[in-house]
Amino acid sequence: EVQLVQSGGGLVQAGGSLRLSCAASGFNSDDPFDDYAIEWFRQTPGKEREGISCISIAEGLTYYKNSAKGRFTISRDNAKNAVYLQMNSLKPEDTAVYYCAAGIATLAGPCSGKYDYWGQGTQVTVSS
Repeated sequence: EVQLVQSGGGLVQAGGSLRLSCAASGFNSDDPFDDYAIEWFRQTPGKEREGISCISIAEGLTYYKNSAKGRFTISRDNAKNAVYLQMNSLKPEDTAVYYCAAGIATLAGPCSGKYDYWGQGTQVTVSS
C-alpha cells in the first residue's frame, strides 16, 4: 500500500523558514517511485486547493507557481523516496495546510495530471 507521510510545518514568524518532508513508501519494482511526480498543495478555509510546486522523481524537473518562485525550493532524495519543500521568507499569506501528492509523471512536464496518493497534511502558520 502506497503511503505518503508528511513531517515538518509548524508556527514561524514572517520572514522565517520551514522545511516540509514527504516520505513515500509502498512503491515497488512494478510501481516504482521513479515513475511518479510529487506536488505540494496548500489549502486555506474557504479557498480552493492550490498547487504550488512539483517535481518529477526520475528527472528532477521542477515547477513553481509564481507565489512560490524565489522563496520555495522543492527537492527529492531518490534513495530515501522522499521529497522536500524548503520554504524561506515566509509570509502570513503562506499560512495553510500543506499536502504532498503523488501521481504518475507525464511527458508534458514535472507535474502529474492526476494525483492518486495524498499525504495527511501539515499545518503551516506564519505570524506577522
